[in-house]
Amino acid sequence: MANKQSREDGGSGDRGVPLIRFASIGKYYGTVHALRGASFEVRPGEVVGLIGDNGAGKSTLIKIVSGVTPKSSGSIFWKGEEVEIPSVKVARRLGIETVYQDRAVVGSMSVAENIFMGRELMRPFLGFIPRLDKKRMREEAGRLVVDLKLNIPSADHLVRFCSGGEMQGVAISRAMHFRASLVILDEPTTALAVSGAQQVLNFIRRLKEEQIACIFVTHNLHDVYEVADRFIVMLQGEVVADVKRSEIDVEGLVELQLSRKRKEA
Repeated sequence: MANKQSREDGGSGDRGVPLIRFASIGKYYGTVHALRGASFEVRPGEVVGLIGDNGAGKSTLIKIVSGVTPKSSGSIFWKGEEVEIPSVKVARRLGIETVYQDRAVVGSMSVAENIFMGRELMRPFLGFIPRLDKKRMREEAGRLVVDLKLNIPSADHLVRFCSGGEMQGVAISRAMHFRASLVILDEPTTALAVSGAQQVLNFIRRLKEEQIACIFVTHNLHDVYEVADRFIVMLQGEVVADVKRSEIDVEGLVELQLSRKRKEA
């Protein structure tokens, strides 16, 4: 079982440079210290389970890396270079996509419209006037639907008629189409039936096959254990453990969290 450790030197015994490295990230909300020097890294194609109770700092950390809120201190390194992520637009430009718990899909819009929402494909009209390229968006969305084995009739299908797992698949399709290098999933299996949760886990496996790294934020240890390569445990704004899947089982993760809480108490 791994103890708390800093990853600030970027070395974990693995080859190559980490895709992303968090070095002593701190965050204050007024007098509340939400993050206290959080440090860890994620390698290309790696699935990392980010776990911890409510208030551990998980949501704050993903908001920082997603460009939703600024950090108060520390550094973020992307492919070995220090970066600032002041907005969602900058995060996406780097190759970071975040799928939040509410899935960020619009039920009254089609699958294709959801995948390209905010980043619609355009084509010239009358030689110079840009118009939506609906045909191309439908074709590309249709290929993603087939590729991810989504049980959806067509890219024109309205998202409100999709299951919860399929909605997650639509959001993940968006990240895959825009060639994300890192996908952050915030409680992706919450409130899903067993079949829907398994579908989402299969999507995560597909991300790994495509060498897309994933940070899987969850309270559900059984779900994340199926797909994660490594687990980062947070408690009261700190990273208190960084452990490989091969070194621990689900019961060990539960005990690790409980033992850290008892120690803090």
